[in-house]
Amino acid sequence: MLDTPSKTLKSEFRRKASLRHTKQAPQTRITPKRPDLHGRGGFFEFVVSYESEQEMGRVVFPSLYSFLAHFVPRDCGSVQAIRNFTELEYLLLGLVSTVPSFLIPMLFVGEVDRSLCWKDRYWVKASLWIVIFSYVGNYFWTHYFFTVLGASYTFPSWKMNNVPHTTFLLTHVCFLFYHMSSNITLRRLRHFIADLPEKIQWFTEAAWILALAYFIAYLETIAISNFPYYEFVDRASMYKVGSLFYAIYFIVSFPMFLRIDEKPGNTWDLPRVAVDALGAAMLVTIILDLWRIFLGPIVPIPESNQCLQPGLPWFPGHGSNA
Repeated sequence: MLDTPSKTLKSEFRRKASLRHTKQAPQTRITPKRPDLHGRGGFFEFVVSYESEQEMGRVVFPSLYSFLAHFVPRDCGSVQAIRNFTELEYLLLGLVSTVPSFLIPMLFVGEVDRSLCWKDRYWVKASLWIVIFSYVGNYFWTHYFFTVLGASYTFPSWKMNNVPHTTFLLTHVCFLFYHMSSNITLRRLRHFIADLPEKIQWFTEAAWILALAYFIAYLETIAISNFPYYEFVDRASMYKVGSLFYAIYFIVSFPMFLRIDEKPGNTWDLPRVAVDALGAAMLVTIILDLWRIFLGPIVPIPESNQCLQPGLPWFPGHGSNA
């Protein structure tokens, strides 16, 4: 009985000591490492970190397939076969190039997209934006190619506003691929310059957009140079100056297209996507018309070489019939 208090004190002491040893150490803040873009899978991990798995899998690869379907035949000795196409065959060529960009993501739904309603999927929003932008580009801006750059389409085709239906389809394929490629490069660029001052970041991104826009415009002009029914008054001027005119499309559209669902927690609905595409198209139209008014055609275009296509109402001397 006399030892009881002593035993009690010892056991209490051991209990408190045990609690001190088992007490959790304070957690320290761990700064996340920036992804290694040069390591194994680094680039794709970086893109996915921006919640773009559906973009990579559902939009980039189908558009790449369609893009290649559009350009490869011209580089494989099939120019003579295309030269003999009829209106229907040219329309089918456009459909074969364009349909996969819609059909593939519909049939092969990615893991991210399975839990989303169709109207919330990124590829639907991206496709809607490009459909609107490319439609305006064909319906309106093609006439700037006729009157400012001295270009013309002479292949047999059913037309809308004197622009071949085939070009509406093929433009969607090309623009979708261009803009998805631009998104990927701009995200990677932003990652690399994230630690620089804000003004330098802005200047670097603007310079990259200008360079990429001109490169893509020039590359496409060269890529279709062998197509016998796309003619220019002066090809040399078209390659150098005309590519700059064409690059205006992308100087405006690349940074605006990137904004779709780019910020986490700020998803866009389809009406917002449509309004944004129309806004981008209007800005491009204004810039192109300012070029027409203040700089004029890049080459003298005789009346006999005005490409026969009637222009839009604000073009002097051109009719407005479709």
